[in-house]
Amino acid sequence: MTFSRRDLLATGLAAGTLPLVGSSPAFAQAAPTFTPEKGASLRVLRWAPFVKGDEDSFIANSKKFTEATGVDVRIDKESWEDIRPKAATAATAGSGPDIMMVWFDDPFQYPDKLLDVTDLATYLGGKYGGWYPGLEGYGKRGNQFIALPLAAIANAICYRQSMVEAAGFKEFPRDTKAFLELAKALKAKSKPMGFPHGKAVGDGNNYAHWIVWSHGGKMVDDSGKVVINSPETIAALKYARELYQQFIPGTESWLDINNNRAFLAGDISVTANGVSLYYSAKNDPKMADLAKDIKTVQLPIGPVGKGVELHQTTELVAFKHTKFPNAVKAYLQFMYEKPQMESWITASSAYCCPALKSYIDNPVWTSDPNHAAYKTASETLRPNGYSGPLGPGSAAAMADYIMVDMVAEAATGQRSPEDAVKRAEQRATRAYRNT
Repeated sequence: MTFSRRDLLATGLAAGTLPLVGSSPAFAQAAPTFTPEKGASLRVLRWAPFVKGDEDSFIANSKKFTEATGVDVRIDKESWEDIRPKAATAATAGSGPDIMMVWFDDPFQYPDKLLDVTDLATYLGGKYGGWYPGLEGYGKRGNQFIALPLAAIANAICYRQSMVEAAGFKEFPRDTKAFLELAKALKAKSKPMGFPHGKAVGDGNNYAHWIVWSHGGKMVDDSGKVVINSPETIAALKYARELYQQFIPGTESWLDINNNRAFLAGDISVTANGVSLYYSAKNDPKMADLAKDIKTVQLPIGPVGKGVELHQTTELVAFKHTKFPNAVKAYLQFMYEKPQMESWITASSAYCCPALKSYIDNPVWTSDPNHAAYKTASETLRPNGYSGPLGPGSAAAMADYIMVDMVAEAATGQRSPEDAVKRAEQRATRAYRNT
């Protein structure tokens, strides 16, 4: 449904405070009112999509906002790896996009440069079942929201059922010990596993954090003290070294796109990815047989005895340098309201797990068996700063790829596990001390 400015006047609501279609809560709850400035226009910078429906729906919803308010919205996109430096540059320079999609706890690198969105976040949380705690933490500093959590881009094992069976496994292993045995068997069949060891924002971070956490290692303790140099971390790195030797060669240079390409080309049989990998095959008639062979499952459980997964998280931040703060908030509110958010989640085909609890009831999560491994990401994710508080220290450590580098160095044999963890300890100590 498209709202005209006449519609807005007829409802008695200011532009940007749009009613829900077929739902009374919009009128029953006190919604904030954001009247866009005269002549306002917005520039939004987002990450390049891996699921076309995500981008198409996001653009369509933005056009609906323009039609309803007269505020022109320009949407640009950058590669995943370029989003972080682009956001940091905009914050430092005080110019650039009004709104950006960013990663993990990046907002904590420049909190004083961001628009306070507490009023909007409080309203949305109250209306849509509350924020999932893990995602809320990425947007909230103390009692203030410096970003609006948007989604968890869930990460799960994607595997070729036929190849796993050919390796002698009727079911996919659920623990790290059997997972290693599967890796050895798959290498013997010339269809090895492959996980990124390069500076891959999503897949590299998810894999590295899972390796360390599954064995009981962590970057910092509850107080934020660096404790990465531990027997548990060293055990994790020794495991990573043994696992890497079963991988396809070259994973040390892989970014987020490389494991996708290798899997779809048939060069590897197992990796971890978003559901986008499955849809890349499913939506290509030439890959129909491959799509039927793809199954998904959550990452194996290690010595800690429970699932510990990072998952890619993304937030929307608004910069203080914007000339149109009311238009910014009106746009954000519109994009999070039910008609727009539900359509975006549906079009994203289980790629984006919502930050607001009410949206997890979307039928998309049960529309395909391969979606099940991704549905719980927002509920179960472990923040990258585990087990300490999120803040400038955790953001600096993540931005510097400390965990990713440590695992890669040990796995590839560039450093011994002991030396890799000592270097990570030094870098992490510096990151937490200087912030």
